[in-house]
Amino acid sequence: MTSIADQVAGSPVAGTADAGVREAARPARAPAITLPAIGERELRLDLFRGLALWLIFIDHLPPSLLTWFTLRNYGFSDATEIFIFISGYTAAFVYGRAMLEQGLLVATARILRRAWQIYVAHVFLFTIFLAEISYVANSFENPLYSEEMGIMDFLKQPDVTIVQALLLRFRPVNMDVLPLYIVLMLSLPLILALMRWKPDVTLALSALLYAVTWQFDLYLTSYPNGYWTFNPMAWQLLFVFGAWCALGGASRMSRILSSNITLWVCVVYLVFAFYVTLTWYVPQMNHWLPKRVEQWMYPIDKTDLDVLRFAHFLALAALTVRFLPKTWPGLKSPWLRPLILCGQHSLEIFCLGVFLAFAGHFILAEGGGGAALHALVSVSGILIMWAVAWLISWYKHEADKGASKKVARSNADLAGGG
Repeated sequence: MTSIADQVAGSPVAGTADAGVREAARPARAPAITLPAIGERELRLDLFRGLALWLIFIDHLPPSLLTWFTLRNYGFSDATEIFIFISGYTAAFVYGRAMLEQGLLVATARILRRAWQIYVAHVFLFTIFLAEISYVANSFENPLYSEEMGIMDFLKQPDVTIVQALLLRFRPVNMDVLPLYIVLMLSLPLILALMRWKPDVTLALSALLYAVTWQFDLYLTSYPNGYWTFNPMAWQLLFVFGAWCALGGASRMSRILSSNITLWVCVVYLVFAFYVTLTWYVPQMNHWLPKRVEQWMYPIDKTDLDVLRFAHFLALAALTVRFLPKTWPGLKSPWLRPLILCGQHSLEIFCLGVFLAFAGHFILAEGGGGAALHALVSVSGILIMWAVAWLISWYKHEADKGASKKVARSNADLAGGG
């Protein structure tokens, strides 16, 4: 005999034990997203983010011998793709865990707090950057610095330009990455909510937005005219792909990444990209490239993250994952420690790199710009970035030690009082 409550609940009194056995035997539903265990630090991410910061700094300097060692001279993509992908990966890893453990509301609050920190860093960098350029231009009576760095509009209408800068619509040269990062971080709560529902559908929707952006030429305008150097509606695909990989997508692709077919496809594509890049510097090699391929391929647009650039990054990433496992002992090498330290403090080091890039530009312009001076400026900038990253790491380590000692003393006092 069953009561109305039993019928509504669907759990008969008779045979309850059998129902419990059946429920226990039912396979557990796999979670939509998965995260690595707590305490697992992906040093490869820190390593390549640090490398991206160094490459961005060198690319922002005037061209010289050392710039031939940067990624953009050997394929379609450059350090920006590395930085945005890793930013999406690490953001999803950190805040995805917060979403699973504390809920979407708490994760959203933490994301907005981080976005605010990046915004404040951007405004601070903008102020210092303007002061640096204005001082140099006035001291050396050379207005070309102001024109070259894109701040002439600020000098003409500082009141209007400041407002536009706060709205992320006015950006001097070399200050385009942080506004993109801010917009992508603001979209992260929605991305994580969709990822918790259906990760693969979320990635498909991101690809759809990317395709619509290309089809209908969607973009964000900038002040005083033009558009964003990095279109967020296109670059979000790389950010979302990084988040998708962090939340279980990379592990689901493991069989594809380990396939020999994938290996050779990546190698062939990278060789093709390298050959095309060579034609930019050696025009005589153009006759080996069919005209139809040129017409289909050009222009390779960076603003809207051209498919060729995205595919080039994917090929590099696939080979990196295949031949550089996270257990590689070299990640603990002291020779790679400077790169890893810079990658672990990416926001501070990126801002420092923008400041140093203009300082280096000024030194090279006033000093003649020889190869030796360029090498000195580049190496000095990298050493400064490493030193600052080491100081930040040392300070945080000492602060953590102090906090641990304080907690230990408090526990001891409580134990003694008890």
